[in-house]
Amino acid sequence: MSATQTEYPSLLLVDDDTTFCAVLARALHKRSFAVTTANSVEQALPLAHANPPEYAVVDLKMDGASGLVLVKTLHELDPATRIVMLTGYASIATAVEAIKLGATQYLVKPANANEIVEAFGHAPRADIELSVQPSSVDRLEWEHIQRVLQDHDGNISATARALNMHRRTLQRKLTKRPISDS
Repeated sequence: MSATQTEYPSLLLVDDDTTFCAVLARALHKRSFAVTTANSVEQALPLAHANPPEYAVVDLKMDGASGLVLVKTLHELDPATRIVMLTGYASIATAVEAIKLGATQYLVKPANANEIVEAFGHAPRADIELSVQPSSVDRLEWEHIQRVLQDHDGNISATARALNMHRRTLQRKLTKRPISDS
């Protein structure tokens, strides 16, 4: 490690996609971060306890524990840690949960290094304006499915049983993009 690299702010990158993790780590290092990587929450927890990072990029869905567990722990270790949650399974429910637990920002994959670095600069917003127009029934259904899926740790069969829905029907609904209210 060079003298200039030790002056870089520490960043913990946690994603179970090893290729994505390696590519993003290199890109963030080029943007002057001292990057430490892990491929699961279980690998990341000891690293975080040993040296709480100034910045963190955490995937939501990984084998083992959810990234939300790590967000909560990182925030408890150092409330000043800037945390960006990445996910391929975006929903309002998980975004709200991530922000409540201490994430600075919530980005949908694929997010590039520039978007992540920009997200670190955004302060959490307490003044988010609520839509005056109510959400559509389709949008509410999509959000409810995402919330129940999160409650069942991504288990589609358990989620389908909880929703009293056929598993294949649920899988079809999950492949659709969220319905916009505009």
